[in-house]
Amino acid sequence: MSTTARGTKAPRTAWRNWAGNVTSRPEREVSPASVDELSAALSSAAADGLRVKPVGTGHSFTAAAATDGVLIRPDLLTGIRSIDREAGTVTVEAGTPLKRLNRALAREGLSLTNMGDIMEQTVAGATSTGTHGTGRESASIAAQITALELVTADGTVLTCSATENPDVFAAARIGLGALGVITALTFAVEPEFLLTAREEPMSFDRVTAEFDQHVAENEHFEFYWFPHTGNCNTKRNNRSTGPKAPVSSLAGLWEDEILSNGVFQAVNSLGRTVPATIPTIAKISSRALSARTYTDIPYKVFTSPRRVRFMEMEYAVPREALVPTLRELRAMVERSGLRVSFPVEVRTAPADDIALSTASGRETAYIAVHMYRGTPYQRYFTAAERLFTEAGGRPHWGKVHTRDAEYLASVYPRFEEFTALRDRLDPDRRFANPYLRRVLGD
Repeated sequence: MSTTARGTKAPRTAWRNWAGNVTSRPEREVSPASVDELSAALSSAAADGLRVKPVGTGHSFTAAAATDGVLIRPDLLTGIRSIDREAGTVTVEAGTPLKRLNRALAREGLSLTNMGDIMEQTVAGATSTGTHGTGRESASIAAQITALELVTADGTVLTCSATENPDVFAAARIGLGALGVITALTFAVEPEFLLTAREEPMSFDRVTAEFDQHVAENEHFEFYWFPHTGNCNTKRNNRSTGPKAPVSSLAGLWEDEILSNGVFQAVNSLGRTVPATIPTIAKISSRALSARTYTDIPYKVFTSPRRVRFMEMEYAVPREALVPTLRELRAMVERSGLRVSFPVEVRTAPADDIALSTASGRETAYIAVHMYRGTPYQRYFTAAERLFTEAGGRPHWGKVHTRDAEYLASVYPRFEEFTALRDRLDPDRRFANPYLRRVLGD
């Protein structure tokens, strides 16, 4: 039987992630409504000899949150605790979905500086796995954290910032759930601003030849390459003085819902059933969206609805390695006989100072490969991973990869700093699971 922090009982049920590739059956689930209730749940788990894992909305493709012990659900730890306009910060409960935070900040005339391209995750889940967008100077969501509250394995509540428990702060912003349970996060925010998005098609050859120029000239630059074609879609987001000129309701319905979700779902289903159709589908898909320009508040520009389910692998490579690695990926797909119906996504990030950030200490570019859910992906991902690791790539912590602690220690200069902190905060491995044992060691 499982119990909640409120004392009710429910049948033991399986937990499944968003992509459906990870399941686990925890001994019990707990939904604490306060830090005290969380501490009590950790003490109870220790007394029963059970491991503990916090979970968000399950948008990770890895088994980072899987457990057969106690699953901590943050459903009751939601909402904004405080806004400090003078300091330019907002403190929010760990289980708050990003979409709720973004909308609440907009009502207050505030915004995060940068964000990823979806906003379904909880704030703690997104930051703990290194969720990021794209930016010339602005980094991941975790890099915007100025303080956090962490409950460790023995129930101690730590407040962490650059000046208070700074060693924990340096690691726990992207902590993989290995150091404790985050209960609150403080983010730097700024007065709401406008972004002008310019989306347009561009050839693969042109976008790779001009990649450094596009990154230098735009605050946020990303592009999607459609395998089996020489076609890309690019997106450039830059701050604007206005006026606001959002995508019309009709255009948004047609391009963002019908084409990018409904039709894309249908053609991927066709491609899964008849793989020989995929190159033709890719050529049509890569030309389906027309160029457009619009201006809106940040979260309405950075994020978009993603309803088609898929599997994903993403690696962070040194930025100077992006173009040669992407060209090798294209050549591999062309000679392999693979049929890939999902575009490859490319983004960038500046170096940051978080121990296990994929951008830790180096200018970074991200290459994300996808396959439609239900389509065999192992051969494609294995071949892509070989190229990414040859470039010294770092896998996204929440996306499919096969790397282990030995490899990761070789690409993260501060890896041992993180594992030493884990030894101190969780010596009994209360927060361990098979995924963490693989990527961090015993």
